[in-house]
Amino acid sequence: MSDSHQFSADAQSVHRLRPSRSILRHVAIGSVLFTIAAVQPVAAQDSVVCSAEKLPGMVEGFFQITTTLGFIGLAVIWQADSLAEIFTASPEQKKRLKVHKRAALKSALILAVLGPLYTVVASIMGLPLGDCVNLAPW
Repeated sequence: MSDSHQFSADAQSVHRLRPSRSILRHVAIGSVLFTIAAVQPVAAQDSVVCSAEKLPGMVEGFFQITTTLGFIGLAVIWQADSLAEIFTASPEQKKRLKVHKRAALKSALILAVLGPLYTVVASIMGLPLGDCVNLAPW
């Protein structure tokens, strides 16, 4: 009897995880399609972004601030999780904290890679921001 109860609890927890993954997948696909649809009309305007007086500098500054805040957030999360690990007795809680730290590190690495990757890809593809904006955070 307890095995069937355990199995139904596991099935329910798996069922609860699926909608969040499905939602994330739909959001990712929608954002990619929106980006493709939004980039083509802008690309046809022949570097209007670069001819704007302050826009390239504002885009670079926004990306640098966002990246800096992401790295500060990583440091805060890392330190808070390390402090919580000291006062945690349960091995399962320690595992969850380590997983959380790894997720924060992955997010910061993605944040650090996205700017230079976009800069290179945009210049190769001839996108308007690729010619006049450098999104590398360093």
